Amino acid sequence: MELKNAVALVTGGNRGLGRHLAAQLVERGAKVYAAARRPEAVDIPGTVPLRLDVTDAESIRAAALTAADATLLVNNAGISTGTPLVAGSPDAVRLEMEVNFFGPLAVTRAFAPVIESNGGGSVLNVLSVLSWLHPAGLGAYAAAKAAAWALTGATREELAPRGITVTALHVGYMDTDMAADVPAGQKADPAEVAAQALSAIEMGLPEILADEITRHVKRSLATSPNAA
Repeated sequence: MELKNAVALVTGGNRGLGRHLAAQLVERGAKVYAAARRPEAVDIPGTVPLRLDVTDAESIRAAALTAADATLLVNNAGISTGTPLVAGSPDAVRLEMEVNFFGPLAVTRAFAPVIESNGGGSVLNVLSVLSWLHPAGLGAYAAAKAAAWALTGATREELAPRGITVTALHVGYMDTDMAADVPAGQKADPAEVAAQALSAIEMGLPEILADEITRHVKRSLATSPNAA
């Protein structure tokens, strides 16, 4: 997909990886809707701030009407509550599924007809190495990202006849607010991850393994559960 003159909507576009994706899309010549629950928090030059809460069906519908020229959807918005599945709060587990799985599903359902009507395009889903590696302390997040990986594969097949490609971005810790407590040497540069992802979209690749830990875990899937 050619990103110059593309029209992108980036969820969670006000900070972290989403901010880098939005800014680099502008640099590559795209029109960018930087979507956030609080659009006033968006301060990226050249972007169009847009209110969108991935857990709010009405805001999703409104965003699809506003961004009716979209050809690229980036499902980036997400949360991590650090909740285990058995001992953790059921409400926190549900919240992670709502934001990290049902949210991207709802936004994809709303924007698929928009992208199709504009001649086709792409969807990028920001996933995680924890789509495949499931530590107990992050059970809710890992379960939601594993479900989002399945979502990505299923929608890739479903949307292909409609001229829409679906790409998965898998990455470990990044130097963002979500990983603020992780030592610096263990975190990837989100600007570099964003550049990898956008280049992959331009090449039509189905998957990006953005760092060495992610590549190692993917290779380990054929050995034993949680091998890394």
